[in-house]
Amino acid sequence: MNSRDIQRFLAEDEGFGDITTALLPDVEGSADIIAHEDGVVGGLSEAESIFTYHNLVTEPLCCDGDAIKKGDKIMHVVGRVKDILVTERVALNFLCSMSGIATATRRCVQAAGSVTIAASRKTTPGFRRYEKKAVVIGGGDPHRYTLSESYLFKDNHLRVMSMEDALQKKAFFTKKVEVEVESVDQCVKAAQLGADVIMLDNMGVDEITAAISKLKELGLRDNVLLEASGGIRPENVTQYAATGVDVLSLGYLTHSAPWLDFSLELRAQD
Repeated sequence: MNSRDIQRFLAEDEGFGDITTALLPDVEGSADIIAHEDGVVGGLSEAESIFTYHNLVTEPLCCDGDAIKKGDKIMHVVGRVKDILVTERVALNFLCSMSGIATATRRCVQAAGSVTIAASRKTTPGFRRYEKKAVVIGGGDPHRYTLSESYLFKDNHLRVMSMEDALQKKAFFTKKVEVEVESVDQCVKAAQLGADVIMLDNMGVDEITAAISKLKELGLRDNVLLEASGGIRPENVTQYAATGVDVLSLGYLTHSAPWLDFSLELRAQD
């Protein structure tokens, strides 16, 4: 994490100063960060960066991506008590949020078998790099970080440009072209026009299965990567993965994954 981000996040929390902690004696202490539920840890390096920015000494007791159990200690922090307390909430916010995303991703990855689990651009403004990183920690694919990484023609694009024109106008030979479709017929058309990736958007399991069967019948299945998106959540990942798609992209991972619960327990030195 760069120092500019750390300054911004801490300033957001501190305002004009921690008026409560300012009243405490200036003593040294230590603290443990403890997990209150099972999951996958993420955000350790971000938490470390926040603590060390205030000259605290940290000792991670596990690594990003490790499975943890309720009651596990995941980090030990030593230094000035005032500095521990002023950084506590921001560090925990990163751990709780990123571990929640990593945990949800890992569960989906395990449920999907050989099908890739990917994120989407449904991220918190200003926080995308950390949310996408948490997906990777959980074993998923970050998908596009920015609009410049690949072509993706969605329904609104195709309202002002035909699919034929869209697939002919690409300017960068190094960029893959993905087309969003909403029916079996549109899927076949995109494959016939040479799309590299087809996103089957908001199509149910039966319709996706029918689209894949049609592509196989026409000898087009091996020419294209198939991504299913829309309405996919941890509880139905297995059903969507069984359709035969290559990728499942879930906005859920970054907009709805519940935080994992951690707390910081402080001990002041005598």
